[in-house]
Amino acid sequence: MTDISLSASKCDSIESFASAYFARLSVVLESLDLTQLAAFESELESARQDDHTIFTAGNGGSATTASSMANDLGFDILKKTSVDQTFRLHALTDSLPAITAVANDVGYDRVFVDQLRIHFRQGDKLVAISASGNSPNVVEAAEWTKRHGGRVIALVGFSGGRLADVADVVLHFATTAGEYGPTEDAHLVVNHILAHWFQKKLLP
Repeated sequence: MTDISLSASKCDSIESFASAYFARLSVVLESLDLTQLAAFESELESARQDDHTIFTAGNGGSATTASSMANDLGFDILKKTSVDQTFRLHALTDSLPAITAVANDVGYDRVFVDQLRIHFRQGDKLVAISASGNSPNVVEAAEWTKRHGGRVIALVGFSGGRLADVADVVLHFATTAGEYGPTEDAHLVVNHILAHWFQKKLLP
C-alpha cells in the first residue's frame, strides 16, 4: 500500500478518499510492534506505583497528543476508577508563558528541556512524541532525560529518526517521510488504547 498522498491522487470524491485513508491507517496501525506497547504500559505502571512523574512533549499535532495523554491518563483515570494513586503526568506543551519565555529568551529548541530542568526528579520519565523522530526540541529533551537518569518512551513514525536511537522504548509506526496525518492518528490511538486499558485494569 502506498502512502496516503499517492493514494489520494487516484481519488475523485471524498468517499473514495476516506476509504483510501482508512485503508492506509489500518496498515500503519498494524505496523506497530505490540511488545513495545506492552513495554510502554509497564513504564507507565511503574511510574504510577513509584509516584514518579511522566512528562509528555511534542510539536504541532504531537503537542495535542501530549496534552491529551496527560488528561486521559491523569484525570480520566482518577474519575473513572477512583484509584487512590493515579498517574502523575505533566504535559510540557501546556504552559504558554513558559514556552514563549524560553523560546523568546533562549531559543525554541529549549522549550521542553528548560522546563525539565525545573520539574524533573530522579526516576521520572519522558514520553517524546514526534512523527519524524527528529524534532530538535524533543530530541534535546530526550537526551537530557537520559543523561539525568530518566527513562524515555518515543512515539515516532517515518524512519524513526534520532528518537528511535535515544529512547528506551520505541513505538514506531512505519510511515513515509512527510506522512503526518496517519502517523499522528496512530499516536493518538496509542493514547486511547492505554487510557481505556488502565480504566479497565484499575477498576476496584
